[in-house]
Amino acid sequence: MSARYDVAVVGGGLLGAALARELASDGVDVLLLERDQINQHASGRNAGSLHFQLEYRMIERGLDAARRAAEAIPLHLESARLWQELGAEIGPALGVAQRGGLMLATDAEGARRLEAKAELERSWGLEVSVLDRTETHRLAPYLADTVLAASYCPDEGKANARTAAPALCRAAVGLGADVLTRVGVTGLEREGSRWKIRAEQNSVPMTFEADIVILAAGVWCDELAAMMGSAVPVEPVALTMSVTARTAPFTPYLIQHAGARLSLKQTAEGNVLIGGGWPARLASHADGTVDLRGRGEIVSTSLAGNAAAAIAAVPSVTSLPVLRTWVGTTTLAPDQLPVVGPLPGAPGAFVATGGSVFTLGPAFAVLLSELVQGRTPRLDLRPYRVDRFDRDEAVRDAG
Repeated sequence: MSARYDVAVVGGGLLGAALARELASDGVDVLLLERDQINQHASGRNAGSLHFQLEYRMIERGLDAARRAAEAIPLHLESARLWQELGAEIGPALGVAQRGGLMLATDAEGARRLEAKAELERSWGLEVSVLDRTETHRLAPYLADTVLAASYCPDEGKANARTAAPALCRAAVGLGADVLTRVGVTGLEREGSRWKIRAEQNSVPMTFEADIVILAAGVWCDELAAMMGSAVPVEPVALTMSVTARTAPFTPYLIQHAGARLSLKQTAEGNVLIGGGWPARLASHADGTVDLRGRGEIVSTSLAGNAAAAIAAVPSVTSLPVLRTWVGTTTLAPDQLPVVGPLPGAPGAFVATGGSVFTLGPAFAVLLSELVQGRTPRLDLRPYRVDRFDRDEAVRDAG
């Protein structure tokens, strides 16, 4: 195994694995470093939703906020296409099933919100149609009688969060990528035209060199960026998810709600996965600062609220026992858009994080692979630039 690489990717979740695979497929000499096990953190603890419609968190603050969030729809379109390609290429290990998604409305205001949302999404090229009550219940008769309308996106669906990242990682290794686990990065220093990466594995020091470093480490991206003299403007967020016992197949769709935090889908085995953005409590140190390595804590009101939202949408889940509830983490930027691109003040360093990294991971991987190889990315990454907040504030101040 070499100590010098073209590109080092830090973070062994779905994004890091997808990046390693994409780069290796282009003949790039790539190293993937993961401080724990592949898929141990956020990628393996989310519900596996592939949601290309604007989520509830993106529309709850009104149309202006939704318009800003819609700037990520080009990434949604690219990821919808790439997930289909990956599913066909890699096979069942990804667990990709894109059979459509429904976002529900249970009152007149919610129905109006769906119409406005769909109009906005269609203006960006996303295929979305709004169904009336009769059409919705014909498509999904198990929905509650209170459901008045739904927006339908045929590209939405799910992937298996437990197996997708490991499958991509195996594909990367097969293409020539080097992957090291239980290797924690302790330092990132610029030396001439290369990065020196200091790390430890089982308390044994290790050193690598790379022309380019890509941070794909989720909630640890800002900590790693600080080692490089930079910063990533995102905050860690803890979220609640649950899974029920198996039941007979009843829905092929990803189900969301326009007026409540909810995502609901059924696995191939028959379990029902329930999430949707209900908050959990981040672990903390004794001094009150966030402990990113600690286990998050479930909040009882979130658990109850999430269950109530699921039952209100699909009454039949009432009888299903919950097998497990857990906490996952993600990062969010203030404007709900992802953060993707060069790291300010750190030549040869790049980052991707923020928001729906599981859903958008394949697009991030392709775009960053193009960027670091000196090609023009197929999509404009400027709306997601790392330093956009300082620039936006400067523009407002100047006005």
